[in-house]
Amino acid sequence: MNNSSGKIGEDYAAQLLAKKGYRVVARNYRSRFGEIDLIAENQEYIVFAEVKTRDEHYTVSPLEAVTAGKQKKIIKTALFYLQSNKTALQPRFDVIGIVTAADPFSVLSVEHIENAFFGGEFH
Repeated sequence: MNNSSGKIGEDYAAQLLAKKGYRVVARNYRSRFGEIDLIAENQEYIVFAEVKTRDEHYTVSPLEAVTAGKQKKIIKTALFYLQSNKTALQPRFDVIGIVTAADPFSVLSVEHIENAFFGGEFH
C-alpha cells in the first residue's frame, strides 16, 4: 500500500463515519505513543478509529493488520488525547478495513467494526 491509497482510505472512512452521524474532530492525531487515524464523535461516543486500506491482492486482510501491539499504541494515544480534551462521551475503538482495486481505482469492500478492541470480533 502506498501513502496515497492510505489517504484515500482515510478520506473514505471519514465520509463513512459522517454518513453514520459522526463528526470527525481530528485526523492523524499523533502523540509520543503513536498515531490515531480518525477521531470522531456523536452524542454518545468518542470514536478512535484505525483505518487499514489494502489492495485486493494483499495477503493479509486489513483487519488482521491491527495487532495487539498496535492496539496498545492506539489506546495509549487515545488516553493521551483524552487528558487534554476532556469529554463526557464514552470512548470506543473502531477499525475500518477497506479493500481496493488498483486499475481503475475503486473501493471493493468496507468493513467497519465498532468496539473492535474490547467487545468486537477480535482482540
